[in-house]
Amino acid sequence: MSRDAIRALNDAYADAVFRRDAAAWGALWTADAVWTLMGARIEGRHAIVAAWQGAMAQFGFVGFFVQLGAVTVDGDAADCVVYTHEVLAAADGSVRRPVGRYADRCVLTDEGWRFAARDFSLLWG
Repeated sequence: MSRDAIRALNDAYADAVFRRDAAAWGALWTADAVWTLMGARIEGRHAIVAAWQGAMAQFGFVGFFVQLGAVTVDGDAADCVVYTHEVLAAADGSVRRPVGRYADRCVLTDEGWRFAARDFSLLWG
């Protein structure tokens, strides 16, 4: 049951990226979450959403696909691996297709499973 809920969390994340819905995307994080992107650490939901909005503004189109890997649930917390494939189309017409890996810490809150920490590594591209 927890794995299904964590999969739904990742699906909601991908959907919010496709729709560029900052409110829906931000709601998937805990208030004190940490987002680490290739070594850069961003702390707190508000800062995370602001950084995401800045990144999204660079692209005319963003496609974001996820594949849930390993999930280890321990009560109200889970450690997860999530693989990503993005399609990033810049305003100048250039397109990148990076493949990455998230090492996540998810926690069960009153609102459901949320990201407490996401650590992104670029695997290719």
